[in-house]
Amino acid sequence: MALMVVGLGNPGPQYENTRHNAGFMVADLLAENLRVGYWKDEAGAKVGLVRFGDDDLVIAKPQTFMNLSGTAVAKLARTHEVPVEGIIVVHDDLDIPEATVRVKRGGGHGGHNGLRSLVSALGGGDFLRVRVGIGRPPGRQDPADFVLEPLRREVAERLADVVPHAAQAALHVLEHGVESAMREYNAD
Repeated sequence: MALMVVGLGNPGPQYENTRHNAGFMVADLLAENLRVGYWKDEAGAKVGLVRFGDDDLVIAKPQTFMNLSGTAVAKLARTHEVPVEGIIVVHDDLDIPEATVRVKRGGGHGGHNGLRSLVSALGGGDFLRVRVGIGRPPGRQDPADFVLEPLRREVAERLADVVPHAAQAALHVLEHGVESAMREYNAD
């Protein structure tokens, strides 16, 4: 069987140091930790392939921009025969406190355009999620501006500190299942 971890983000250097690219950061670290040799271009995504136990693991970073992430992910799922419940999506989340990680099974899109695209392209939201908390924007700042603004040093450091925790949560889901990961990462 094949499994897939999808890190959501936006391609291009102008987005590298933003909250919205938390998923890409986690995918990069996960690929490094699992010794993915190289990224290839496939179905509108950067893809790293590795054996994980008895399964093939696809690590993907859609290059279609956040709002169209579902197109690439649906193509990859078909190509690699990954069932929707075998997809783990790592994404930024405004609705949980900054620098926290939460694991979830299914759900809606909660206003997140990347998740909206995935729910539409996959025919529902039954995929698994590793949510990287970025907190709410201050004052009346537009959430779109908040997630895409270049990070100040102290915010970037806090995000960098939580990325390994999120990568470990994705591994925990792969190794022990989502229920165990929810008990472990949703407790605090």
